[in-house]
Amino acid sequence: MTSVDEVKPVARRAAGPSPRTAHGPAGAAGPAAGRSVRNRRSGRWWTPWLFLAPALVLFLYFKFIPMASALTMSFQDVQPYLGNRWVGGENYATVLSSDGFREAAWHTLVLAVGQTAGSMLLGLTLALLMEGQGRRISFVRSAAFLPVVVPIAVVAELWRIMYHPTEDGMLNSVLGLVGLGPSGFINDPDTSMGSIMLTGIWRGAPYDMMIFLAGLAGVDRGLYEAAKVDGASRLQRIRHVAVPGLRAVLSILFVLAAIRGLRVFTEVFLLTNGGPDGSTEVVMTVIYKLGLEQNRLGVAAAGAVLLFLATLVLTVSVHLFRRRGNE
Repeated sequence: MTSVDEVKPVARRAAGPSPRTAHGPAGAAGPAAGRSVRNRRSGRWWTPWLFLAPALVLFLYFKFIPMASALTMSFQDVQPYLGNRWVGGENYATVLSSDGFREAAWHTLVLAVGQTAGSMLLGLTLALLMEGQGRRISFVRSAAFLPVVVPIAVVAELWRIMYHPTEDGMLNSVLGLVGLGPSGFINDPDTSMGSIMLTGIWRGAPYDMMIFLAGLAGVDRGLYEAAKVDGASRLQRIRHVAVPGLRAVLSILFVLAAIRGLRVFTEVFLLTNGGPDGSTEVVMTVIYKLGLEQNRLGVAAAGAVLLFLATLVLTVSVHLFRRRGNE
């Protein structure tokens, strides 16, 4: 009969070497694994920056460096090939004391307010009409979004044709059907600003519509059903359910639309170039003419810095107002 003492060594040999003898000391595997994990983590921190590098280089070269150059030029009398001369705040004083710049700033403010209110109101209306799922609705949304993707030069030329001031012009023909006389539109100082505002609203509303649609998707549908059961009309459901649920979206869109209105340039430049009689002159067209037509680059840079500061103040003010409302 085999004794117990003889069975134990055989069992140990059958089980193979112990973890301690096979891998060395018990604590040896822990630090090695920790080092490998740390090495992998430390090797990954630069991966996102590697993907962002091309965009960051483009932003640095085409945006941030020109912004720094414009800030420097705003304090100088810029003389290409002759050397710049430091003039301090003289350029800012010239801009702020200019009647033309103040008038252009007023036109910019009016245009920004009108386009912001109009595009947001029309965008919200379109979003409420096209809310839901369905193949036909998706097609209509895509069709409504086309003005955003069409180049602004094409949009301006399209509206220039529509604004033809003769009686057989497209919009004047429509006005004639309802008994209204022909209008000069962009050729009349009394209607040119409203015509450009209408063009901006037509192009900006679809963009606002898509953001409103995304915001409406996050509104609790149960609130609509509860309001409907309580006898609320569709207008009341929009006012008391949809609009409060879109509060964050409204603040974001207000900032985006206001910045878009303050920086308006291309449609004004292509449609009227500030005319007729300066009735549509805005800050961006004044900056363009000062810098590239009159070669007063320092004064133009000062106007650009002031416009940037106005945009920054608007953005920060809306952000602080939103934070105070949330608190």
